[in-house]
Amino acid sequence: EKAGKKNFNVPSTPLDTMASFAASRTPVTGAFHRNAPRRRHIRRIRHISCAYGESQKDGTWVEKSQNAFGKLINVAKGQKEIVQAGTPCLRDIALEVPLSDIDSAKIQELVQEMLTICRGRGVGLAATQIGVPCRIFVMMDNEEGMSDVSPDALRERDRTPFHEKVVINPVVTPMSNLSAAFFEGCLSVQGYRGLVRRYLEVRVTGFGGDGKKVDFVAKGWQARIAQHEMDHLNGVLYVDRMDTRTFRRLDKINEPMPPKHPEFGDAPREGVCAADDKNEKGKTTAGIAGVADVEGFLGKGKKLGKRRKSGRSPFE
Repeated sequence: EKAGKKNFNVPSTPLDTMASFAASRTPVTGAFHRNAPRRRHIRRIRHISCAYGESQKDGTWVEKSQNAFGKLINVAKGQKEIVQAGTPCLRDIALEVPLSDIDSAKIQELVQEMLTICRGRGVGLAATQIGVPCRIFVMMDNEEGMSDVSPDALRERDRTPFHEKVVINPVVTPMSNLSAAFFEGCLSVQGYRGLVRRYLEVRVTGFGGDGKKVDFVAKGWQARIAQHEMDHLNGVLYVDRMDTRTFRRLDKINEPMPPKHPEFGDAPREGVCAADDKNEKGKTTAGIAGVADVEGFLGKGKKLGKRRKSGRSPFE
């Protein structure tokens, strides 16, 4: 620059700030003008699911092959123990899982642990059975688990294999009044069996392990499993619904049914029950109060209390 001329567009001393520099400029573009409008760039945040698998419409859970890390975590932590009858959590009504929590690490690890336990020990498991107050159950049945059941018994119970299912915040609704009475057991009442009457066909709705909606109809033994696990989430054990006269140890499962009784009526029997299947005493031959009692877990019979809802995580 020529001597004696001062450039007002450049800070004259080191103490001048860029703010004063920007305020002094008024170029044609207005890019540095303090009143110039700024363009807002809205960045869309895409939700990335952290679920350890993918659920199908019928609740079937397909675990991701890359989930080896999650399995290692569960192995390192060790499996939770299945709590036994008398433990308070089995009598509590479980909390609904906030949908925003479904793909959280805690819920995903819980689902995976439940599946691992169920694969090795049974056909169904509710979260409350391992001491977690969440409305989640898993269910599955395979040929290996049916290997000790005769073909005739499988047909009578309408028991067929199905892939593992995960249902979160389930709702179970009967599709008809048709019911059947068969012996049931429970991982939380180990070593015993009792005759329980259940609906033959139910509709199950809720959310899968990845938060997708599931909606399917369960029939036969699969329907029985769904009702059994739903009971757990409402603080009910199968012993609350069974014919108490049929309660027995597992090694006595093939012993004869109790005979006709002057107070309790005809002898209980296994198999499909008619909707009005009553004996001369007006009691159902299945030994329970009938379909109305089976509806207890739906809130249509015995009142078990309203389902607890929570906007917070059950882990808090």
